[in-house]
Amino acid sequence: MNSKKRPDGWWYPYIFVAGFLVVITVNMTLAYFATSTFNGLETQNAYEKGRLYNETIAREEAQKALGWSLALTTETKAHNPPGAGYPVELMLAAADAGGAGLDGLVVEAEIRRPTVTGKDRTVILSRRDSGRYGDTVVLPEPGQWEVRLLAKRGDDEFRLRERIFVK
Repeated sequence: MNSKKRPDGWWYPYIFVAGFLVVITVNMTLAYFATSTFNGLETQNAYEKGRLYNETIAREEAQKALGWSLALTTETKAHNPPGAGYPVELMLAAADAGGAGLDGLVVEAEIRRPTVTGKDRTVILSRRDSGRYGDTVVLPEPGQWEVRLLAKRGDDEFRLRERIFVK
């Protein structure tokens, strides 16, 4: 009886095929998750904003020329009952070039979730004291938020962008 014996190393080509299948599977999985999650687009109309870059620089120079200084502080308040939101008190201290409090400002705060759309809030901060403005905002969830402030008095504008963490 003549039995055929497989030659040594007959399975070596299958190792290469299996290795390529693993690489292809991993690449396809990564490509799926890369295209189905956050699209990475933060700026709407990026071309237009890029085209108007010189105006942005001029606005920043005008802001520096004002000599104003703005400082944002936040304080997370207790949230009762749990699940009712996360109250955060926003306080803005505004001073002119001489250090005196700035009065007569209209301060708008846009609170944005950097990675999730639909949870943004906009609030007008009310005057609390000379050069101090504030309000309490209830945010829907904890985590990192971006606060974009716009302080205006007449034609003068001052923009400030800060990241806050809500617990």
